[in-house]
Amino acid sequence: MMKMNPLLFCLLMLFLCFFICKSQLPIPAKIDGFVYRKPSVWGESVLVEAFLDPVCPGSRDSWPALKQALDYYSGRLSLVVHPFPTSYHSNAFIGCRSLHIANKLNSSSVYPLLELFFKTQEQYYDAPTYEMSRASIVADMTKLALTAVGENFRTAFQLGFNDSSTVEATKISFKYGCSRGVGGPPVFFVNGMPLSNPGSPLDYNQWRSTIDPLLAKNKS
Repeated sequence: MMKMNPLLFCLLMLFLCFFICKSQLPIPAKIDGFVYRKPSVWGESVLVEAFLDPVCPGSRDSWPALKQALDYYSGRLSLVVHPFPTSYHSNAFIGCRSLHIANKLNSSSVYPLLELFFKTQEQYYDAPTYEMSRASIVADMTKLALTAVGENFRTAFQLGFNDSSTVEATKISFKYGCSRGVGGPPVFFVNGMPLSNPGSPLDYNQWRSTIDPLLAKNKS
């Protein structure tokens, strides 16, 4: 895949930080992100916020260990995923927009769709789609999404790409990530604090070593 020049990327992020400091970002009607299995994100549970790109290999590789931790801790661990369309992945914005459309039509389909993207993301890399039109890519992602959202939502899902609110929601996701200092996924926050080594997947043992002490303090 083609990658952005590191110096250019740093300059872009500096510009975004300057812009954020000088102007008020749009405030969404509700907080950005998709809650996993709808547990409470406050109280005695530990909250993980994950900034993920559906066509990013690092995001894909980070998901199995995080999902294993979610299954292990059950209601003691809450997760909110913020879709973050990486600028150097050409189809990331369309993928993240697909997640917002899915959330609008059938919120329970968001995580199944995210997992479908992770399983098939190589077909949406820059090289395989180089000669494809944007319309063809959207049609292909719609076909993929309908296996999670439901075939009865075909027309509504297609119309979702003509809905300006889904564009705005995807832009807000990106701006929200920038406001939190996210440069490239995967990036994780635990109880509001960023974990070290952004951009790198965490394995299951790393999640356990991070979360176990916090739950022990909550219990005490």
